Amino acid sequence: MNKASLLMCMFAPLLLSNIALAKEAVSKDVEFLNTTPASTSLPFSEMVRVENTLYLSGQIGLDPKTNKLVKGGVIAEATQALTNIQQSLQKQDYAMDNIVKCTVMLTNIGDFSAFNRVYTRFFSPPYPARSAFAVNKLALNAHVEVECIGSTL
Repeated sequence: MNKASLLMCMFAPLLLSNIALAKEAVSKDVEFLNTTPASTSLPFSEMVRVENTLYLSGQIGLDPKTNKLVKGGVIAEATQALTNIQQSLQKQDYAMDNIVKCTVMLTNIGDFSAFNRVYTRFFSPPYPARSAFAVNKLALNAHVEVECIGSTL
């Protein structure tokens, strides 16, 4: 047996046990959170907690009862999207106060002021950090999508 093979035999069990421990540690610090049966049928998680950080998937104005986009344009959709975010958080014992960053996508940047009127009904000062930008299209022809990051601290 050559030196390399001998070293492999000696250190392979140690390496494998460290890999197993690392996987176990990661799995304890990562939690995939889905609060509705519909969210488990989609190819992404509704929310993922990694240590003290919450990553929420983008929400459009889907009515959870009908799974259809609410009617009424950007104000109705923004209200529903933020309500969905609020309810997802509450089902996991978190609140809108846990949100530290939002990303807002609008199909018409001219709806920025209308969105802000809705946004301030869900958040109060000091507001989370936020980015907003115009996009060409959103899923289901929605007018707005909101994605958030939160902290459990």
